[in-house]
Amino acid sequence: MKICILMGSPRQNGNTAALCVPFREELDRLGAESIYIPVAEKRILPCRGCYACQNVSRVYGCPQKDDMETIVEAVCASDCVVLATSIYIWYCPSQLKAVLDRFYGMNKYYGTGKGSLWERKPMALLVTQGYDAEYGAGPFELGMKHFCEHAGLRYFGMFSCRDIDGITDFQTEEAVSGAKQFARRLVALLKGETEDPYCV
Repeated sequence: MKICILMGSPRQNGNTAALCVPFREELDRLGAESIYIPVAEKRILPCRGCYACQNVSRVYGCPQKDDMETIVEAVCASDCVVLATSIYIWYCPSQLKAVLDRFYGMNKYYGTGKGSLWERKPMALLVTQGYDAEYGAGPFELGMKHFCEHAGLRYFGMFSCRDIDGITDFQTEEAVSGAKQFARRLVALLKGETEDPYCV
């Protein structure tokens, strides 16, 4: 079982990265391989809206030559995609937003191309924010629910943790146990061992 974690924070040793540590440790303990991609370390150009990707079938098809192809390959080879992100102005940072925009080529809805490269693939969110979960992360979660519905993905839910006193908030027993529990729930869902009201 492979889980692709797209770490969207521009800070490689910040809050989101800290929360990923127990999450990945639990995945490893459960025998699930985690593919960890710090998006800010990749060269991801913004989507040009050229529609070239929409006129090819069975391949991603973006004409831009950057690291997005590597991300697409990792996502397609995984059993689940986890967006690990901080919240900036009620949405993800620009580095991850560029990736989300470039996922346009994963579905062929607007040209002569047909099909989907990731239909029914599960997606989940691991989020850090400065407000309570509903107020701070709610708009991003709503946006990603719409994204999953439109792209034909299965939404597997969100675990979020609040920043009050900095990185120590993501190393508390509550944060660590919550991240590990979220990892266990994802693996159980992927194995079909449990049903979950957040899984759509």
